[in-house]
Amino acid sequence: MLSIGEFSKICEVSTKTLRYYEEIGLIHPDEINPDNGYRYYSIKQLEKMLFINRLKSYYFSLEEIKAILELEKDQSEEKLHTALNRKRREINEKLNAFEYTLKQMSTDILNLEKGIPIMSYLNRIDVQLVETKPMNILFMRQMMSSDDYASGYGAYFSRLYEKIASDKLTLLGTPMTIYHSPEYNPAGNDTEFAIPIEETIKGTRALSEGLCARSVMQGSYSELTSVFVKLREWVEKEGYEMVNSPYEIYITDPNQANIDTDMITEVYFPVKKKYS
Repeated sequence: MLSIGEFSKICEVSTKTLRYYEEIGLIHPDEINPDNGYRYYSIKQLEKMLFINRLKSYYFSLEEIKAILELEKDQSEEKLHTALNRKRREINEKLNAFEYTLKQMSTDILNLEKGIPIMSYLNRIDVQLVETKPMNILFMRQMMSSDDYASGYGAYFSRLYEKIASDKLTLLGTPMTIYHSPEYNPAGNDTEFAIPIEETIKGTRALSEGLCARSVMQGSYSELTSVFVKLREWVEKEGYEMVNSPYEIYITDPNQANIDTDMITEVYFPVKKKYS
């Protein structure tokens, strides 16, 4: 048996952390002296602690680790394999995000060295006034939290495409997202996923024609906020006002784009002229 201090030293985990792990049910001492409360761990528990540390190094939360430890033996290998694959995808997404951020920072640093203002890229975003045609859209409307968006886009569009395929519907355009909430709320935003089709059936609606301020963006979706800012500034400056929810049309399938710069997105702000 090992005292809590010895166990702590070997595993490089503080005694405070070990007591917390005991409190949340992650790993319990093998024995507690009833007279003095001293905690002792078995030699076998060293491997369990190493396993916990390994999962922590893979950025699993303590709650996720506890769930893995509680798996039945006949399920543990398969479930662990699934959990590791999911976590690997999450880490890859973060790495890609960091890579993009570093690239963006490097560009900003170079521009500042040349005397170019950091926000000057907004001047390169072009805005046009266009007349859109009416569309018949197959849609799904959901409240989406900020955490839902990354997985939500693919999931809802997949369901819409499955409906189109199973019912042999006629596709007329690329996917689009319509944002109905009057303000941003991390807890939930009223979001409509849609695909234009020819047939009018249950689950479709008309998206009316009208005047729109439009901008076409080529690049990462993370830049769309800048496009929204530019469009909103343009609408105010040119004497227009918003009359309906803004929407995005995804010209390029992100799954088929080799790099972010291959992705093309159109952003529309339905507007009308202000009258004094």
